Amino acid sequence: MKVLVTGASGLIGDALCARLTGEEHEVVRVLHRPGTGVHPDIPTISLDMARALRPEDWTPYLAGVDAVVNCAGVLQDSARENTRHVHSTGASALFIACEQADVNKVIHFSAIGVDRQQPSAFSISKLAGDEALMARSLDWVILRPSVVLGRPAFGASALFRGLAALPLLPVMPDTGRLQVVQLDDVISTVLFFLEPGSPSRLTLDLAGPEALSMREVVGCYRRWFGWSSAQEFILPNWTAATLYRLGDAAAQLGWRPPMRTNAAKEITRGAVGDPQPWMRVTAIQPSSLTAALCLNPATVQERWFAGLYFVKPALFVVLPLFWILTGIISLTAGWRSGVDLLIGTAAGALAEPAVVAGALADMVVGAFIAWRPTSRLGLFGAIAVTLFYAIAGSILRPDLWYEPLGPLLKIFPILVLHFAALAILEER
Repeated sequence: MKVLVTGASGLIGDALCARLTGEEHEVVRVLHRPGTGVHPDIPTISLDMARALRPEDWTPYLAGVDAVVNCAGVLQDSARENTRHVHSTGASALFIACEQADVNKVIHFSAIGVDRQQPSAFSISKLAGDEALMARSLDWVILRPSVVLGRPAFGASALFRGLAALPLLPVMPDTGRLQVVQLDDVISTVLFFLEPGSPSRLTLDLAGPEALSMREVVGCYRRWFGWSSAQEFILPNWTAATLYRLGDAAAQLGWRPPMRTNAAKEITRGAVGDPQPWMRVTAIQPSSLTAALCLNPATVQERWFAGLYFVKPALFVVLPLFWILTGIISLTAGWRSGVDLLIGTAAGALAEPAVVAGALADMVVGAFIAWRPTSRLGLFGAIAVTLFYAIAGSILRPDLWYEPLGPLLKIFPILVLHFAALAILEER
């Protein structure tokens, strides 16, 4: 079959493309921005579902397609994401285009529980997308998975690993239970419904066999890593609310943290459902989290990732603040000291303009690192500026290498931190 997969760089979409290709299906990936994903041999379309809001936006890409699997989804509205457009308006346009192009088979990913409660814009828009598909004359299947976990680390799968690496486990208040479902079981379900003659026009909850608390999920990962149980403490409500708001602020800068206010609303409801209809229709026996982890022992790279998970946000808070505050201090309280450093050197006549230029460069670098679309450029800029300071300082003030506080010696750890940030920048 020729299968078009939207949201192809996400956890489910990426794994599905790999599995379909391995089973000799022809796959067309739809990505919301170019350059994402790791399958250079699979045809790729760069099309943002939040902007493809008319059926004619999709029509050119449906020629010869036998089935569409819609895996596109976003957690929360932000500067770069729109839940209504992705889950409802854009999805509806795709479904209409499928009907017009005689692409009858459509498998659509929703979320568990959206038919029962809609506590946030995420679940409201997901339900609207489901209803838009149900209204079409297509062989549709709506899959509503619980929290999907798998070997790839992204979203909740990454968060649980990161939490498992903490020696003290902060427990969020008011969290519901989770029937986590394995990625392999989800992908096998899609393949079942792509088979000729498979049932259609049905909605299924994809839920694991056991309902776990968040701390129990994290405990499973700690045992998988070979670590003993962590000490737990429940975060006060105000602390948890602050962390969710900080996640919202990071999203406005283009980052995609899993901890945001929509996540707080959704996780209070929990992610539970009845897996029996899914099991009866497909004959799939969903794996428990413990069983799935036992099949894939943790490796050193898994432990590295878990240990670095919360180091990454710390880096991308500290580095922008470091550069921006350095620039501000150079123009205010540190102005006289900065000028005095250059007085008496070959650049003495340009001391004041040089301090201003350096301060502005520092602030620009910091802003670029903080804004996700330009963070990579900002990190390279920071490395370039740091090397320039090292060379200029060695020429103009070589004594700074051996002063008691070693101001130029600090360049080496600064460079290493920026290279480390570059190494862990990629999100998917």
